[in-house]
Amino acid sequence: MTVRVQREVFDISQLIDSLQANDPGVGAVVNFVGYVRDINQGEAVAGLFLEHYPGMTERSLQTIIDNARARWPLRAVEIVHRIGPLSISEPIVFVGVSSQHRQAAFEACAFITDYLKTDAPFWKREDVASGARWVDARDSDRSAVERWADTQYQAIIQCAPASHCYVSSAG
Repeated sequence: MTVRVQREVFDISQLIDSLQANDPGVGAVVNFVGYVRDINQGEAVAGLFLEHYPGMTERSLQTIIDNARARWPLRAVEIVHRIGPLSISEPIVFVGVSSQHRQAAFEACAFITDYLKTDAPFWKREDVASGARWVDARDSDRSAVERWADTQYQAIIQCAPASHCYVSSAG
């Protein structure tokens, strides 16, 4: 399980490969990559500047991973988040997970990505024509996190006597 906060561009292919890393138990790898887009809130964006609180940010990301691992049987997790100045179309964040089964991988990746948007201490400043503005989490980001409290999304790990486990959603 890896957490990195860095200024440098990351290699998406290398990160995806690391999630499998010769582990024969991996049956699924799911990832999310967030990019700097050119328009937000109806206004053209020239670029972003991301700040973080060193140490606290990494601990927060590790807590999000720990919470995901408590819900799903994950083999590996990678979070890489960039800071500093970023240009349009540059990657901002990579979230990747591997598991024995696709459902656990999909759900865990979505869970981590949702919580990253609301709980990780990053501060995002957009450079727009009217100047610079700080961007907060949106209501839709908070709604995405709230769905994980809903019992229909609670992961249930079920194991047969021969230790063959699978994940299903309750509800």
